[in-house]
Amino acid sequence: MSAIVTAEGAQRRDPERTKREILEVATAEFAASGFAGARVDRIAELTRTTKRMIYYYFESKEGLYLQVLEKAYALIRTVERELDVAGLSPVDGLRALAEFTYDHHTSHPDFIRLVNIENIHRAQHISQSTIIHDLNSTAIDTLDGLLRRGIAAGEFRTDIDALDLHAMISAYCVFHVANRYTFRTLFGRDLLEPERHSYYRRLVGDMIVATMTDLHRPDLVPPQSTREQQTSTE
Repeated sequence: MSAIVTAEGAQRRDPERTKREILEVATAEFAASGFAGARVDRIAELTRTTKRMIYYYFESKEGLYLQVLEKAYALIRTVERELDVAGLSPVDGLRALAEFTYDHHTSHPDFIRLVNIENIHRAQHISQSTIIHDLNSTAIDTLDGLLRRGIAAGEFRTDIDALDLHAMISAYCVFHVANRYTFRTLFGRDLLEPERHSYYRRLVGDMIVATMTDLHRPDLVPPQSTREQQTSTE
């Protein structure tokens, strides 16, 4: 039987466990129903606590949703750091990072749904986070380190930066989760079919490594955004 019986009992017995369980259930609820459709009453019912206790811990529905987002981003960045790509060659490190991203995204579909929901809201909630930006900057720093080592070794092209490389990897991995059902309906192929996992995992690694090691094509000239132009003139 769960230790969570009542709001007061939960707080008295194990508040950290209560918060973890609320966040776990809330993740599934928000991912399934979106921010607007999710119900705090249902989260309270499933965690055998009360709406009052949820607001005690998270202050509001918005506060709960924001902590769900922060927890989701913290998970991928924590596991990412455990890869230790600094100990691999640039090519092997880049492949490992691309394949890891595919493994994570396809095994955490709620994370992809939450990102899609937040895009529907034009990053309204995620922009209020004081930690998600810093969490994601570490991912870019890791890629940037790989790029610098690969360029110095003469293995990587110089016209793609870490942000665009991150977008390339994410685009492939997110597509398989976000577009699974429409793709299957239209083309009859399930992108998350277990038998295809190792194939698609290898494919994303091949695609990214092949792109970055293609040294015999004319360099691209990335356009400078309006924001970058303003920054450079200040």
